[in-house]
Amino acid sequence: MNEIILDTETTGLDPKSGHRIVEIGAIKMYNKVLTGERFHYYINPQRDMPNEAYRIHGISGEFLKDKPLFKDIADEFLNFIKDCSSIVIHNAIFDVQFINHELSLLNRSSASFIDLTNTVDTLAMARRKFPGMKSSLDALCKRFKVDNSARQLHGALKDAMLLAEVYVELTGGRQVSFNLNNSNKIKENSSAKNFDGKNNKKTIIVKPTENELEKHRGLLDKIPANVWYHD
Repeated sequence: MNEIILDTETTGLDPKSGHRIVEIGAIKMYNKVLTGERFHYYINPQRDMPNEAYRIHGISGEFLKDKPLFKDIADEFLNFIKDCSSIVIHNAIFDVQFINHELSLLNRSSASFIDLTNTVDTLAMARRKFPGMKSSLDALCKRFKVDNSARQLHGALKDAMLLAEVYVELTGGRQVSFNLNNSNKIKENSSAKNFDGKNNKKTIIVKPTENELEKHRGLLDKIPANVWYHD
């Protein structure tokens, strides 16, 4: 199963208020294993960078001045995600609305838009699995012991990589693999008990002395003949 793990950084919270995407990062997984394929761009939003957003991701307007526009990377992005079975996003509705808004600004048909029903929202998954607990990406990394020490600021590609590990944990991936490994070990241990009489190691046989044999025979003589008999 091909899945895309995706994250974006933006200038704000609402695309309808003029906010834009400034970074997009996506990676591919096949059957919960990273393929090494990735898509990553910083994007010139053609507007200023609010201080509130800058404090979150540390991406300045000055840094983005020479970066491509969304229209320059749109086709490459759509090609990257076109064959995936689902797109995994933390708080999917946020990223999807921004991406679809960017596509709408390019007058792309709705057929190119991301369908929210084709996404896996790890935020919703975490809230169902751990009701009442913190469900931020940082909180989930801590819960699942995923190393996020390098995440001083948000970053689309960096967060997509962390989300991939969290997603595997949320879906029981590591536990399943662990159990399968244990099953193999159990089978190996069980087969080892089916002794076939062969032993590559030298066997040491200790024979009883004649005195020990005599004492053993004397003990047997004292046992009543019908002691082993059961009606």
